[in-house]
Parts: sequence; structure tokens; C-alpha cells
Amino acid sequence: MSPDDLLYTKEHEWLRINGEIGTIGITDHAQKELGDIVYVELPKIGDRFDVSEAFGNVESVKAVSELFIPVSGEVVEVNQELATVPEKINQDPYGSGWMIRIRLLRKNETAGLMSAKEYDEYTKGEK
Repeated sequence: MSPDDLLYTKEHEWLRINGEIGTIGITDHAQKELGDIVYVELPKIGDRFDVSEAFGNVESVKAVSELFIPVSGEVVEVNQELATVPEKINQDPYGSGWMIRIRLLRKNETAGLMSAKEYDEYTKGEK
């Protein structure tokens, strides 16, 4: 079961909104599919992205996957710990494995995201 306080993309990113700030990471489903994560490439503070743009990469023992931003935003914080301990994404994808925080530029874009229930149904259909 995915956490109810998050919104989800079909590309398996999650978004937690707190006021004008959004925290982004990848889902538990995504990290399980990827396997052991060995490297993460994330943007710099101040970088801006439009909805669905690639904002980085995650590399696992199986593959390299692009990360897509769920809503338009400007990066205000990057989880620096992931540079040296990328396995935090495997260990705690919804907590210490978060990737970036953004200032939301267009909050109305969240209408295109899925609820936890919708995401869980979506991932069941992928199997």
C-alpha cells in the first residue's frame, strides 16, 4: 500500500506537498523494480523544470532510469546524502530516500497525478 498523503505519477515518482514546497522521490514499487541503487544524479538548487521533464537519473545494478518531475518547479533543496548513500532510496523511499524539494510553480498541475489508491491499482495492472 502506498502512503495516502502523497500524489503519484505513471513514471513512479511521488510528490508530497507542504504549502508551496513539494518533496519528490521514487516509489517503493519503483525501487523494488530497479533493484539495488548504486548512483543518483540530481539537479542543482535553482534549476527549474516543467512538468514531466527529466530532472535526473537513478542507476541500479539492473538499469539506468530517468527521473521525471511530477509538477513544474524550482529546486530549493537536494538530498545530498544520496550522493554517498544512494541505497537510502531502497531502504526508505518515502522518508530518508527523498530526492529533491521544489517550489511549486503551477500547483494546478497536481490534478494530473494519481492518489495512493489509483497508483496501487495502476501498478497492479503493470504486472
